[in-house]
Amino acid sequence: MFRNLEIIWTSFKMALQEFRSNKLRTFLSLLGITFGIFCIISVLSTISSMQRAVNDDLKAFGNKAIYIDKWHWGGGGADYQWWKYVKRPTPKYDEMVLLKQKVPDAVRMCFEVQMDDNVEFGDDILTGVSYYGNTEDFDKIQQVTVGAGRYFQQSDFDRGTPYIVLGYRIAERLFGKPEKSIGQTVKLHGGKTAIVIGIIEKQGTSLLGGWDYDNSILLTYRFMKEMIRDENANPKILVQAGGKISVPALKDELQGAMRSIRKLSPTQEDNFSLNDIDSLGKFFDPIFRGMNIGGWAIAALSLIVGMFGVANIMFVTVRERTSQIGLKKAIGAKRGVILTEFLLESAFLCIIGGLIGLLAVFVLTLIFSAVLHFKVYIPLDIIILAVCICLFTGVSAGIIPAFVAARMDPVVAIRS
Repeated sequence: MFRNLEIIWTSFKMALQEFRSNKLRTFLSLLGITFGIFCIISVLSTISSMQRAVNDDLKAFGNKAIYIDKWHWGGGGADYQWWKYVKRPTPKYDEMVLLKQKVPDAVRMCFEVQMDDNVEFGDDILTGVSYYGNTEDFDKIQQVTVGAGRYFQQSDFDRGTPYIVLGYRIAERLFGKPEKSIGQTVKLHGGKTAIVIGIIEKQGTSLLGGWDYDNSILLTYRFMKEMIRDENANPKILVQAGGKISVPALKDELQGAMRSIRKLSPTQEDNFSLNDIDSLGKFFDPIFRGMNIGGWAIAALSLIVGMFGVANIMFVTVRERTSQIGLKKAIGAKRGVILTEFLLESAFLCIIGGLIGLLAVFVLTLIFSAVLHFKVYIPLDIIILAVCICLFTGVSAGIIPAFVAARMDPVVAIRS
């Protein structure tokens, strides 16, 4: 065991010595390894961070949630048949009441309306604020955390009391400190006044868009109904599946129930859309997969170039140390020891190149985190993968020079 540790330590010192004595030559030879590791770690880390941000954003829509809407969320591009969806009727509150009776497997259900308008306090006016009016189960389907004050009580939903819950950014812009907004009266759409009873915990920017709670206000559906008609407020029905039923099975039940409620004949197509959040998440999988393939392709090319560079270093090193190799073999060093030393030295050189690439990626993550709308980090498994790639590349690049060194004749090597 101590013999093996000595070989490893000797190889590591030789790699550092090679790097110190021939800095420019070694750095240029390792540039391909550095760039390849940089590509792999940067691409995989960015994609991993994006996937995490997307998953967090999708959780905000609700776990196992289905949105009944007139619009199909898979829209975009020339194939999107918007003219067909715009003619559909909007979901109605009475339809949600009937769905609760017809679909008992839906553990939670709520009705939502939405519009954009101003919020006023004193002489301050904020424009483009999103109003969300909802029924009781909204905060149970979506992740809404009240940081200060309270959320609506059942009596608020029943009576439509003029209370609102402010988004963090709205409260900050109107009152300076969000906590000061509790109990204050603000003016809403159509001159309606409302009392602030709570502040939504700061959310930050969403990668997918969706609900920008920091710049929104929440109201009860009955209070919102006093300001705008349902059909003009982009209404939706939010449904959440229970633990005993899968999302596809619940969609089948909802489809049958909605067709029954709207009295559609068997020959008529659906005039509503069931937007599945889980399926929406799968939409991004091929995008991330393609980005991964592109990153691996660039990295593979760089690593191949870097492998030839490291092999060149090792051939030169073997040539420079020919007499040393002969002396070692003359005093009893076996072929396996010589082979292992050079393979480890080649691997250590690649690890040095990989560490330079890792350092560059770390700097890049700090820049990306400041610029992008999500935090970029380097997962531990990706770092381990990069080290394994460096070891594999180093062994592959050094295998031929190491065999040449191991098979040298000691007498000929010493004479040279």
